[in-house]
Amino acid sequence: MTAGTRVLSRRFAPLWRLLNQLDGLGIFAWGLLMVKYSVSGELKLLIHPNYFALVTVTGVVLLALGALRLFQTLRRWFKRSARPQSSQDSVTHVTVLPLGVGTLLLLSSAMLGLVITPSVFTSQLAIQRGISNTLPPTQVQAESFAAQIKPEDRTLVDWIRTINAYPEPDVYAGQGANVTGFVVYPDYLPDDYLLISRFILTCCAVDVYPVALPVKVDGSRQQYPQDTWLEIQGEMITETLPALAQNRGGSSPQKRQLVLAASAIKTIPTPQDPYSYAD
Repeated sequence: MTAGTRVLSRRFAPLWRLLNQLDGLGIFAWGLLMVKYSVSGELKLLIHPNYFALVTVTGVVLLALGALRLFQTLRRWFKRSARPQSSQDSVTHVTVLPLGVGTLLLLSSAMLGLVITPSVFTSQLAIQRGISNTLPPTQVQAESFAAQIKPEDRTLVDWIRTINAYPEPDVYAGQGANVTGFVVYPDYLPDDYLLISRFILTCCAVDVYPVALPVKVDGSRQQYPQDTWLEIQGEMITETLPALAQNRGGSSPQKRQLVLAASAIKTIPTPQDPYSYAD
């Protein structure tokens, strides 16, 4: 530790000791953040529904633990008993972070979460991650495919699963479709084609991956801005187009694939549940 760092540490020592005693506030803030996400419905933008109950229960437990810790700290202050426990801890324990910094990080990150509202992922992230009409191998479960579902009742993700289970595009030519998703412009498709896309969330927002179907529209796709949510009705056709994958500086291989020829397109608001979830 340099001399300047030691001087700075001594100058702010009272603040660090205060923060170290307020670790319960950081715990309480994180509990409040988890409960807030659960109550507001924002949790669906962050994690898979399988973990909603776990996050909610954890939030309630953290609220209780944080409140208990704060109560103990305040009682100690009012009694003005022995020297602060934080001073003893700094001597008897080896810590990775300086005194009070851990509490500051815990509290500030929770406060940022309370102030900043989670937003829906956009086409920019979809293009960065590479859009595909295939699922990861762990998500391809042909045995769970409900063949009895009418084509026009399939969601976009249902179509992706169907193609993965039975990849011959000509089988679906002529079938009706009615799907919803957001617009993406891939630069390797002609101007009268766009991608109708959705994100699939496996565990949490970090591991989302985009899937899409190419859509053939009348006229230019520019009439449907990127990230606009659309409900598209039409008929499935097969065409030879560049493969659905991120074009990283080279030409995309041509591939015969399923395309939705749009007959009716309607702009819709962003759904309350914008993501699909892996089984």
